[in-house]
Amino acid sequence: MKREDLSVQAERALLVSVVLPGSAADPADPLDELRSLAATAGAEVADEMVVKRQKIDAGLYVGSGKAQEIAGRAAGNEIDVVLFDNDLSPAQIRDLEEVTHRKVLDRSELILDIFASHAQTNEARLQVELAQLEYAYPRLRHMWDHLDTLAGGATSPAAAVGAIGTRGPGEKQIEIDRRLVKRRVARLKRQIAEIDRRKVRQVRARREVFCVCLVGYTNAGKSTLMRLLTGANVIIADHLFATLDTKTRRWELGEGLTVLLSDTVGFVRDLPHHLVASFRATLEEAIHADLLIHVADASHPRVEQQVAAVEEVLDELGCGRDRQLLALNKIDRVHDPTIHTVLAQKHPEARFVSAVTGEGAAGLGRQVAERAAGAAVRVSIQANCRNGKLMQYIAQHARVQDEKYTETTALIEATMPRKMLAVLRAFGPDVRVQYHQAP
Repeated sequence: MKREDLSVQAERALLVSVVLPGSAADPADPLDELRSLAATAGAEVADEMVVKRQKIDAGLYVGSGKAQEIAGRAAGNEIDVVLFDNDLSPAQIRDLEEVTHRKVLDRSELILDIFASHAQTNEARLQVELAQLEYAYPRLRHMWDHLDTLAGGATSPAAAVGAIGTRGPGEKQIEIDRRLVKRRVARLKRQIAEIDRRKVRQVRARREVFCVCLVGYTNAGKSTLMRLLTGANVIIADHLFATLDTKTRRWELGEGLTVLLSDTVGFVRDLPHHLVASFRATLEEAIHADLLIHVADASHPRVEQQVAAVEEVLDELGCGRDRQLLALNKIDRVHDPTIHTVLAQKHPEARFVSAVTGEGAAGLGRQVAERAAGAAVRVSIQANCRNGKLMQYIAQHARVQDEKYTETTALIEATMPRKMLAVLRAFGPDVRVQYHQAP
């Protein structure tokens, strides 16, 4: 069986969750997240199975008996694809396909399919292709017999590596395939590294502004919250991974205080590590942000597990807990006061908000303003009042408490971010700054 097409769009799917000791899946409904992933990918869920095991079967993962049961249910329900909520080895996928006579995809392959279908920009497409190829490389022997000719803009592993070319004497097809994949991976890494360098330069250029980044579990409402806070026209969709590309907008907090707010790709439990690595450039905003607003769905029955999954990825990226603020979103859907009380006890520092109704948004803004102001210092600025660029800069980036003017001199009392002080000296030698708090 060839596996060039890993898409599940419009296919009838059988969902399988193998629950092992210590599984992170919801014990009440182990297929809940896989069901959402399948729907996001465009599959029609026709049947479901939950298999409880103490350990995996080395050959068929679920054991021969359950594999035969899957095959029978696949035949009886006219199933096109079997989706596992687990990561399988290449040999296990091959053996399961031989038993079921159906295409078998594991959790990582399904997530990669969703990412590929949602990638809109060149940057996202490159990152998805790299993740697909790095996932596919060790699986080439078992996944397909040959690789198709490169199609422009293709994102599937089979289509991404280019034409086979002329074989050397006695060289096996698989050896050619692997060499071409390695060559393509190296090229993609160079392209993404350049994107990464540009991202770093962009982030560094914003050091004079307090930067806030929205992070959280996928479908927690980050994009809706960003629209509420900034008025930005961003994509809002009720499915997983609607946002793959970072978007940044200005957020006016009042009293002359403005920060930059960015929205990032959402996370899920057991997010494939090669996806995290490939999307590091996209996540650069979160890595270097002054403050992370961790948006969580307060109405979700597994909100604690989702919070833990996001924190695990943030720890992997090196994002310190001291610059994170938890925002428990969708409180308009929390109708049981007990749930609100329990969440408040577990997360006393969290803000309760509703991105739909606007409830709690003002309080969240005040808390962000306090964080931004905490990184600020009170200064007295003396400069030539004809220095128009300096006057404009102060008006945009500082909170002015008092200002006095003579014919040639401006005396300004203001509060501004500590990291912006060095910028003042670049406006000329006549600019004098006196600190009222130690910088």
